Amino acid sequence: MSAYQTTVGIEVHCELKTKSKMFSAASNHYGGSANSNINPIDLGYPGTLPTINEQAVNLAIRAALALHCHINQEMYFDRKNYFYPDLPKGYQITQARTPIGVDGYVMIECNGQEKKIRIHDIHMEEDTAKSIHQGSHSYLDFNRAGVPLLEIVTEADMKSSE
Repeated sequence: MSAYQTTVGIEVHCELKTKSKMFSAASNHYGGSANSNINPIDLGYPGTLPTINEQAVNLAIRAALALHCHINQEMYFDRKNYFYPDLPKGYQITQARTPIGVDGYVMIECNGQEKKIRIHDIHMEEDTAKSIHQGSHSYLDFNRAGVPLLEIVTEADMKSSE
């Protein structure tokens, strides 16, 4: 018998299927030529101001309700500052501190038994760019920068890989 017990919580990033990005009118079309679906807001040019995508908010609320979450009546976005080569602005806009939904759950079946997995929170944020590594060269495709994401964070309710 092991002295350790498996305890797992997960964080899942879901891309929201919207026509435009989270904070700009740039196309949210997957599969275009590299760097063809970008604009100054996605790249964080000085003087640009983000405008929230209403469709993304509506989809996030629907997902939160489907996962039995309480919808926060007051929420805001923060800049999470960190350096990473595929983060063109040097920060990510996220609502991790005031999530759109909290205290939800999803029911799963495990080994013939129903199990409740608690949802800690659901929050919206924007995606980063895509790093492409080919041999000794690395490239950046900014088409994904600013794509609306829904991050779903569970409690540590899973006790096995099953």
